[in-house]
Amino acid sequence: MIYVIAYDIGTTGVKTCLFSIGRKIELIAGVHEGYGLYMIENGGAEQNENEWWSAMCSTTRKLFDSADIRPSDIKGISFCSQMQGLVLVDKKGSAVRRPMSYMDQRAVREIKQGMAYGIQIAGANVFKLIKSLIISGAASTSVKDPVWKYKWVEHNEPENFERTYKWLDVKEYLICKCTGRFVMTEDSAFATLLYDTRTGRKGWSKELCEMYGVRMEHLPDVIKSTDRAGYLTEGASKELGLIPGIPVFGGGGDASLIGIGAGCVETGDTHIYLGTSGWVSTIVDKQKVDAGKMIAAIVGAQSERYNYFAEMETAGKCLEWVKDHLALDEIDIYLEKRHVAESQETIYTSLYDYLMETISKIQPGSGGVIFTPWLHGNRCPFEDPTASGIFFNITLDTGKTELIRAVVEGVCYHLKWMLECQEKKIKVSNTIRFVGGGALSPVTAQILADITGHRVDVTVNPQNVGSVGAAAVMGVGLGVIPKLEIVKEYVSAEQAFIPNEGTREVYDRNYQVFKRLYKCNKKSFKDLHLNVEVVENELSQFN
Repeated sequence: MIYVIAYDIGTTGVKTCLFSIGRKIELIAGVHEGYGLYMIENGGAEQNENEWWSAMCSTTRKLFDSADIRPSDIKGISFCSQMQGLVLVDKKGSAVRRPMSYMDQRAVREIKQGMAYGIQIAGANVFKLIKSLIISGAASTSVKDPVWKYKWVEHNEPENFERTYKWLDVKEYLICKCTGRFVMTEDSAFATLLYDTRTGRKGWSKELCEMYGVRMEHLPDVIKSTDRAGYLTEGASKELGLIPGIPVFGGGGDASLIGIGAGCVETGDTHIYLGTSGWVSTIVDKQKVDAGKMIAAIVGAQSERYNYFAEMETAGKCLEWVKDHLALDEIDIYLEKRHVAESQETIYTSLYDYLMETISKIQPGSGGVIFTPWLHGNRCPFEDPTASGIFFNITLDTGKTELIRAVVEGVCYHLKWMLECQEKKIKVSNTIRFVGGGALSPVTAQILADITGHRVDVTVNPQNVGSVGAAAVMGVGLGVIPKLEIVKEYVSAEQAFIPNEGTREVYDRNYQVFKRLYKCNKKSFKDLHLNVEVVENELSQFN
């Protein structure tokens, strides 16, 4: 048995987990600490790299307070992190500006100039689209894709751009902080959509870099998720409270490792993730793409296997919105004689449990109310940064609890929509592994089973499956797990939820209405978004 540390670098916080790897991958202790997500005008979303590192250091030290394990027992560290961020660093590994989150959508001008002109398919230049699909198996057709963030910095912050030595993603910056090495794992490299995935040609694509105007010298060396990226330096070890020389493994992005941590490692295995964002992912053995629905088979941590991946921007974030604006505004809630609004507990422990218990008493279908979970635009099955949330069909009989249940159902409707789009191209599994913080709620798991019509299995500690995946790649790298394809033997499901046939009629009816809401309101979203921009510009002239 060995001990390893996995850092789950999320959008709003880090969860530092201590695992033992023997016959099973078992969580021994975990410590969470939050950090900021800074929303900026015109769709900007940034984070502070110093907050990432500070949270890593403090949680690592606290980890040993709650476990009878010493720093000298640790055999490896690695990461599971948010993906498609942009961290531009200088030769010393210091960020030249605040990292841009995957949620950043400022680069509207850049994508129009770079992709949305001439003869188009799905809003993208047909010649660039075809070239990109041939080389990488995907294309930069979303304003949130990293290459447009890169071009935005080049156009708007030329001084920062000229100081740039390497382009890194989130965990790659932290690997550099730990080891001093500039590397990027294969899945992160693919997520830039500049990576040639063709057999025998894997590596950075000169053609794509020239097409988008990317400097190839900015791109770091590419390694596998199971590779040693380097060893913990003296300076980094002192800040973390660890021993210098510990192997640091490549790890992977959340889209790669959450599936592995869920035990979805064989072709056809499907998992659904519900955290801040949400997605549906199915293992395939060949690259596939549905450009019209914004779904692609992305490179993961397993060689010659891909994750057919459909993502929604705000899933659990909608439940956080519920907490802040529908529950805490008016509902007085006390747990252990403490007001929940003053508690430091996360949404997935105290208040979340209360909300789920409350909505479990509401009939399926939420009295006909439907919610669209597009609180920060949407990516799949349609790309639209102006799409927004709606409560549709409110009547005098509608109460707050119906609205809250409608939010959970709306998220699940959208997950079903993405699952349905996948089923048109590939075969998904009959049983779906459900993971992420949202899977902690049996109510949500049952709603998901009822709406999708699939059996839903929930793993042990579903909120930590990304870290489990990071532990798994370390296990392979250290030689204690033979290969990633047998990881299912090291993780197991804890609960199973079978679809309730009695809910099918109401959910099928509401789902059809849900899908029509975007088409019916697309123009209105755009008009209102433009109106907000005009007002903001006019107000700025008076400030």
